[in-house]
Amino acid sequence: MNSRKWVRLFLSTLLIGGGLTLVLSFVFKQQSYADVLQPFQFVELIGLILFFSGMGFIFSVISQMGFFAYLTVNQFGKGMFRSLWTPVQWFLIAFTIFDLIYFRYQAADDASIWPFILTALVLLGLSLIVAYVKAKETKPQAFVPALFFMVVVTTVEWVPALRADSSDYVWLMVISLFACNAYQLLLLHRLNKQEA
Repeated sequence: MNSRKWVRLFLSTLLIGGGLTLVLSFVFKQQSYADVLQPFQFVELIGLILFFSGMGFIFSVISQMGFFAYLTVNQFGKGMFRSLWTPVQWFLIAFTIFDLIYFRYQAADDASIWPFILTALVLLGLSLIVAYVKAKETKPQAFVPALFFMVVVTTVEWVPALRADSSDYVWLMVISLFACNAYQLLLLHRLNKQEA
């Protein structure tokens, strides 16, 4: 893949991260916008828009670093574990889902376990859809690595927001990360196909 296509991937992912986070901020941070609209404060509104766009750009860059790290780890895993690499990935996927439910529930004070189960199942369900599309568009062997990337790498990238006190930022980050990760995963083989 040439540098022009890498730049295209970088910039388009950056725009998705920034734009999606900005749109989501209108849903998850409504009060912040209400505070600057009544009374109307133009400079503060622009600052808020720049803040959430910038946050989305940061989420996008985190997603892209995770994607390139995943490409390296996947090649390293294939070389080191050989035929065991697929079972290792399945184990890491299962452990990550368990971690998203059990350890987060243990860290929460007097919370119900159901939101943690629902969050993990939604992440797994959406990841299965992305992995299925990737495998259908490329080859069946791409399913497990794609699922591994969407579940494990997205969760690792999501850790800073999981430690935050505000659930708004947790959702802002994971939705943007998931969208950027899915976009990169599904665009990569198309860019490689154009190259061939």
